[in-house]
Amino acid sequence: MSVSPQLSRAIHRPHGIPSSKHCRCPQPSGYIPLHVPDPCAPPPGTTLPPALRMHRLLLLSSLWLLAAPPASSIFQRPTGSPAPPHLQYLLEPLHTTVHTQRGATATLPCVLRALPRNYRVKWSKLEPANYRESIILITNGLYHKNYGPLSPRVRLRHSHRYDASLTITDVALEDEGRYRCQLVNGLEDESVSLTLHLEGVVFPYQPSNGRYKFNYHEAKRACEQQDSRLATYQQLYKAWTEGLDWCNAGWILDGTVHYPIINSREPCGGRLLLPGVRTYGARDKQKDRFDAFCFTSALQGQVYFIRGHLNFKEAGQACRNHGAAIAKVGQLYSAWKFSQLDRCDGGWLADGSVRYPITTPRERCGGLPDPGVRSFGFPSKELRTYGTYCFVGK
Repeated sequence: MSVSPQLSRAIHRPHGIPSSKHCRCPQPSGYIPLHVPDPCAPPPGTTLPPALRMHRLLLLSSLWLLAAPPASSIFQRPTGSPAPPHLQYLLEPLHTTVHTQRGATATLPCVLRALPRNYRVKWSKLEPANYRESIILITNGLYHKNYGPLSPRVRLRHSHRYDASLTITDVALEDEGRYRCQLVNGLEDESVSLTLHLEGVVFPYQPSNGRYKFNYHEAKRACEQQDSRLATYQQLYKAWTEGLDWCNAGWILDGTVHYPIINSREPCGGRLLLPGVRTYGARDKQKDRFDAFCFTSALQGQVYFIRGHLNFKEAGQACRNHGAAIAKVGQLYSAWKFSQLDRCDGGWLADGSVRYPITTPRERCGGLPDPGVRSFGFPSKELRTYGTYCFVGK
């Protein structure tokens, strides 16, 4: 390293202080231990002039800065997410989300890389409605025991001795959610989490006596009566990204209240608010009243239309004459979503409403530009006549 001529001339030694060429001190390649005297230091008792002391300090500071490593090698900003805890016995699943439909068979993967002594594998499900974890199955590799309402429909795949994957048959709407496969092995417990995702459709629902009539428990029961269940937030959010635009707030499964807006407008929070899923947060499940957002999935059966001029009672009888039942709202939405049911005819449904499904929008079928299930509301069951939508199971 070279020092500028100006700095070299400024740092001159006063008379009586030896230079390096006279003392012949070895040039250090590293540091000099503190207990070893430096032969090139000024003699004891020598006082340097203030200007020389300042120049010497500047020189030493510049030498230290040039020799120090760059700051980026000392302080580095952490990047990315923290590494997940290392799994010793369980293999990381290739995909953590399993997609399925109602009525199908789905397998949640959980495979061991080694078999520890005296281990157990425990499967559980996180319930979004109450945030509790429910045990489904426990196995020690030789024997297993099932627990809870899923018990009749779950089993271990067990395709080899290291396979602890969980198979769910006849998947139901309430099976969607987050599952955990936990290896219980003393102090070395570890687990993997997986999500079972049902393909389906979310629809808003209100009773015949108008909007904002349901408390949480009534909304939950109303969805179940229409062959559906209260939607989760993830299901509602996905429906919004696919075009669901509804100005009335409704309950969802976790007890919070939301409404999805695509086109900002005055009656729905104002034009200045950006599109999105608006939220009222958690509400009183007994006292507060809203509509409901229901979720349904694929049907194990068929929805079809019977033409005629029928009041509500005659519509139900017409379906029964064909060995079927009058269709529920969730069944009509499912047939529209999964079977592409498209009819321009309003028909009675089991709740007393009149609706019709449109997959190809056209002028004389409501005039709306987007596909959907249109509604005539709840006309008089005795005075008004329509056709009817029937459902027959497989």
